[in-house]
Amino acid sequence: MTLIRTATVLLALAATGIGTSAWAQDRTGDEPRVGIRAGDVLLRARAILVAPNERSGSILPAFPGETVKVNNSVMPEVDATYMATDHIGFELIASTTKHSVSGVRGTTGSLGKLASTWVLPPTLTAQYHFAPTQHVRPYVGAGINYTIFWNESASDSLQSAVGPTKVHLKDSVGWAAQAGVDVDITPRIFVNCDVKYIDIDTTARLDNATLGRQRVNVSLDPLVFGIGVGVRL
Repeated sequence: MTLIRTATVLLALAATGIGTSAWAQDRTGDEPRVGIRAGDVLLRARAILVAPNERSGSILPAFPGETVKVNNSVMPEVDATYMATDHIGFELIASTTKHSVSGVRGTTGSLGKLASTWVLPPTLTAQYHFAPTQHVRPYVGAGINYTIFWNESASDSLQSAVGPTKVHLKDSVGWAAQAGVDVDITPRIFVNCDVKYIDIDTTARLDNATLGRQRVNVSLDPLVFGIGVGVRL
């Protein structure tokens, strides 16, 4: 994938030109410092795979028993972690992904893609870093997520079948959990692998002159897999 290749190139750059100067001097003196400590800021750039574990209700009132599914999405993501203590950090992520909503069975299943939406899920987690003074630093975290759905649109196949349709998805507030690891390649540059679970529940509303207003409740609850590079400031 293009994003994975991009992450590989960034990693190669970090390991060569950027990394060479980073070994030479830490911000506090001539000796390189291993690991992280209170006051550090960790910036990361990742390629992420967002894989929904959706559970859908029926499309009501017109299509009882007909549910929807949501596709995976791959996009870039950036995040920042502030280390409040040597072990405790607070991470804020920023990314947006595009997803398609498709019918599963019956009339809506025969149409395939019903709608698409962009998803912006800013997530704040409190992290515990187990080995802040080591080259390999695993961590776990938990926090809160607010998901914004934007630029929703009905598919061409749906509008060809029933006419012009407006789509709206309700924003969501939920919890999040994560686990990951940072692995140093220089005192300041590191590789990161991370996985998150995000609790996202929404109601999709479709307004159409022929069918009236249709609603479907969907729990997205995605796993978010990320790999990338980071720098300690």
